[in-house]
Amino acid sequence: MSSIDPTARIEKGAQIGKNVAIGPYCVIGPKVSIGDDCKLLAHVHIAGRTTIGARTSISPFASLGTLPQSVHYKGEDTALRIGEDCDIREHVTMNIGTAGGGGETVVGNKCLFMVGAHVAHDCKIGDNVTFANNATVGGHVEIGNHTFMGGLCGVHQFVRIGESVIVGGVTGVAFDVIPFTAIIGDRGTLVGINRVGLKRRGFTPAQIQSIYKAYRAIFFGPGKIEQRVAAVAEQFAADENVMRMVEFIRSMKSRRLTLPRRAGARGDSDD
Repeated sequence: MSSIDPTARIEKGAQIGKNVAIGPYCVIGPKVSIGDDCKLLAHVHIAGRTTIGARTSISPFASLGTLPQSVHYKGEDTALRIGEDCDIREHVTMNIGTAGGGGETVVGNKCLFMVGAHVAHDCKIGDNVTFANNATVGGHVEIGNHTFMGGLCGVHQFVRIGESVIVGGVTGVAFDVIPFTAIIGDRGTLVGINRVGLKRRGFTPAQIQSIYKAYRAIFFGPGKIEQRVAAVAEQFAADENVMRMVEFIRSMKSRRLTLPRRAGARGDSDD
C-alpha cells in the first residue's frame, strides 16, 4: 500500500504504483507514472509525460520532466523516461525531449545523480552511470554504461561519451570520448584508459592490457587515424572490448574525437 503525505499534490491522471512513498509537499503532474516501491522524500516536482522506474529514490527539490531549455521546442508532447533503482539527489533537474531529438529523454537503470546534476533534453544515459555534484550535460548527449561524470563537468550538446569513461571534475567535454578512457582538463583531453573503473567492473588484466594496446595504437601509431583504426580492427577482431572502441569511432556523428595530450602522454592514467 502506498503512503502519500496529505500535503502532497497529485493531479488527476497520474499513475502511482504499489508501495510508493510520497513525502510532504511533492507535486506530481497528470501525465506522470511512478513505479512500484519508489520513494519521493519531500518537495519533489515531477511534470510532463514522465515515467519513473521501480525502486527509484528522489530527494528534496529535484525537478523532473520540465520543459526543454531549447528555442526549438514548440510545446510538443514529449517525454522523460527514468529507469529502475536510480538514486536522484537534491536539486537534480531533467528535461523532457524535443520532436527534433526523437521526443524522449532516457535515463537507464541503477544511476546515481548527486546534488545539482542536470540532464538536458533528448539525452540518452546508460545504466550504472554516476553524475557527481553539479555535473551537467547539454541536449542530445549520449553516455554509455558504467561511466562516471566528475563534479562540475560540462558536456557540449550532441557529444557521445562511451562506456566506462571517467570524466574528471571541472572538465569541459566538447568532442566524443571513446570507451574505456579518462578525460580531464578545462578543454578535456584524454590522459589514458580508465584502469580503476575497468578493474571495478571485473575486467581481467589481459582485457585491460588489450584495451591499453588498442588505445596506444589508435592515437599514437603511424599513419592517419583511419588507417590506425583499420589496423586495430584487424589485429583485435576477436576482442569484443576493442571492437566496441572501433565501432564507436566508426559511428561518429557531428562531433570529432577527443584526443590525448601529446606532450608526455603515457596513456595509462589511473585517475
